[in-house]
Amino acid sequence: MITRRMFLVGGATTAGALIIGYGLWPSRRLAEADLIAATSGERFVANWIKIADDGVITVVIPHCDMGTGIFTSLSQMAADELDADWAKVRVQTAPADPLFANGALVEGFAFDQMKSSAESIPAMLRGPAANSLRFLAEKLDVQTTGGSSAVRFTGVYGMRVAGAAAREMLMQAAAARMNAPIREFHTELSRVIHSPSGKSFDYGELASAAAAYTPSAHPKMKNRGEFKLIGRPVSRIDIPAKVQGGLEYGIDIKVPDMLYAAIRISPTFGGKLVSVGEVPVANSRGVKKVVKLDDAVVVVADRFWRARNAVNALEPNFDGGANREVSSKSIRDSHLAALENDKIKKDRTQGSGADALKQGTVVERVYNVPYLAHAPMEPVNATALYKNDGSLEVWSGTQDGLGSRAFCAKAAGIHLDKVTFHLLPMGNGFGRRLPGQWNFLTYAVKTARAVPGVPVKLIFTREQEMQHDFYRPNVTSRLRAALNPECMPVAWVNDYTTDDDPNPQAHIVYDVPNQAYGTVKVAAHVPTGPWRSVEASWHGFFVESFMDELAHQAGRDPLEYRRALLMHKPRHLATLNLAAEKAGWGTPLPVGRGRGIATFECFGTIVAHVAEVEVSDDGVLKVHRFTTAADCGMAVNPDGFKAQMESGIIVGLSAALYGEITINNGAVVQQNFPDYPVVHLADCPDIEVYVHESDAPLGGAGEPGVPPVAPAVTNAIFAATGIRIRELPVKNHALGKTARQAATAYVFSEKQLSFA
Repeated sequence: MITRRMFLVGGATTAGALIIGYGLWPSRRLAEADLIAATSGERFVANWIKIADDGVITVVIPHCDMGTGIFTSLSQMAADELDADWAKVRVQTAPADPLFANGALVEGFAFDQMKSSAESIPAMLRGPAANSLRFLAEKLDVQTTGGSSAVRFTGVYGMRVAGAAAREMLMQAAAARMNAPIREFHTELSRVIHSPSGKSFDYGELASAAAAYTPSAHPKMKNRGEFKLIGRPVSRIDIPAKVQGGLEYGIDIKVPDMLYAAIRISPTFGGKLVSVGEVPVANSRGVKKVVKLDDAVVVVADRFWRARNAVNALEPNFDGGANREVSSKSIRDSHLAALENDKIKKDRTQGSGADALKQGTVVERVYNVPYLAHAPMEPVNATALYKNDGSLEVWSGTQDGLGSRAFCAKAAGIHLDKVTFHLLPMGNGFGRRLPGQWNFLTYAVKTARAVPGVPVKLIFTREQEMQHDFYRPNVTSRLRAALNPECMPVAWVNDYTTDDDPNPQAHIVYDVPNQAYGTVKVAAHVPTGPWRSVEASWHGFFVESFMDELAHQAGRDPLEYRRALLMHKPRHLATLNLAAEKAGWGTPLPVGRGRGIATFECFGTIVAHVAEVEVSDDGVLKVHRFTTAADCGMAVNPDGFKAQMESGIIVGLSAALYGEITINNGAVVQQNFPDYPVVHLADCPDIEVYVHESDAPLGGAGEPGVPPVAPAVTNAIFAATGIRIRELPVKNHALGKTARQAATAYVFSEKQLSFA
């Protein structure tokens, strides 16, 4: 899903912005950074890196902490290039200030869009290129955490470069102090050592002098064989405070004289507040104010539960308009109708495209995924103080600190300089706290303006959060393939609905000579946004389910069928083979059990899952085991990478088995976890993760584990029962003996366009 920012990034790079720039973090900018984010006795030596007099090194991270472990992996990357003593390394969240805009992230996205890398630019232009993109990041207020981009973009283009540049500056300072050639010095464990004499200096001794030098835009960086921290499973930096309860999340924040706010938003998306009487709460204990907004009513009180009870006691009148008639059925019908009309827009064609369907036996299937909520463990919240001098201070956990600051300034109608934004850790994000989904910030700022001079913490209840999210889209795909006499695909056609632009993740990696992709936009009033792994989360299900069906049509083993189509993709083939080998693919299973396999590449990482499930005679499903292989090039922190694969499996499994947001009378039906369940600990399968390292560029970790989960499970269900699941979630399908008999008797009509 391409955002406005990414469009601007791509436009700027293609327009030649790479040749414009200015000095890479000269001493003037380092001094500015010291004023904003350095304490007594420490100073910035390069962007993102501070060194104190006592030798403590602080890596300043231009991302949020939402539990993914990136603070550790990014620090490893900086510290390795710096040759730092890991025991002296600390981390800090970057301030929400333009000086700390994440130019490395923009640089990474730009190169990714151009299918290129920094090495493709002459060394003399790398400084101007990096600075142009940093300048663009400042103008676009970019400090985003998303797209599995922290390690592969910020780490590669930011942390490693900063660490290597700082190391060179420290060596320059030591050489100047001893009046010796810099080639006579080397570094080790936070010390610069003069090789001939053995005399050494701690980094803390040299930091002040080193900061006077200008960091290099293209310092000499280590090759893979020289890494000492990168690739090692070091302990997570953020875990102790979280385990001990010392970390302060947004929902924990306390400010003197703070009040609390609870909100009730129009249940129908797009609805407006017509009227609300304050009589029911006029004499309620602790209630301070009732705030009426365009589409919501807020109660401010001295305790959150008093605010919540009071807002629930109100009887607001909302006008839902024409959206009151919308339902899940009407949305589904519109998808099916859209795929039958002639308004499908051609996205991409390879070979003869859809014309090649005439070259063989056509197999056609239709798949659907529902809306999904993000359902983070910590409901969204924000504390805002609109001061009497017209300035604003906000505390919240979001996936873009600087972007949030700019957003709050716009919501309040004031200049960025009059806004202070405190970016706090958060209990999950999954995309809910990305730009474009900050309705909670809007409501918090507007509420604060209604009670100036008093800090107000606005918390969405679980019900409000689930019913006023920005959901993963409801998507339908019609897939068609033509099979030659050997039952191998010679044509692959995928037409799918979208509420945004065409999705590159729809494009398959399999060796099919003729391919065609088409999209049709289907308007819906339900707000949507990025959800963990974005488009890959549904295209992974579509592609790998259909591939399994083609293998069945051919009478071939699903693993062997995929192997035959990946002969020219060695990384994909090796990853698939590793997962199959470790899962014991092909070995006998008890009656009622089945294995399913699926693989998908996104965010630079290839993942293959093998799921093993059991279905009882009465239709009870148990997912026993997940075996995973992944190729991310190299895992910076193998333990952290495996944890992200495990997390992706649990999120993907929850969505595949249970996840579903339904619409009735224009509003979301689900309210809380009892009717939007997730996988419980007792239902969690055994998970084994194997990292297959390659010489590919570093890939992401947070999202690639999700897409192959659903098809691995549904393919395993088919292996165990003969029942094909083409519409998620699994909970809506009967799997018992009667359903199996019906599945065996079912004959699919190639012309039938339905959720059969």
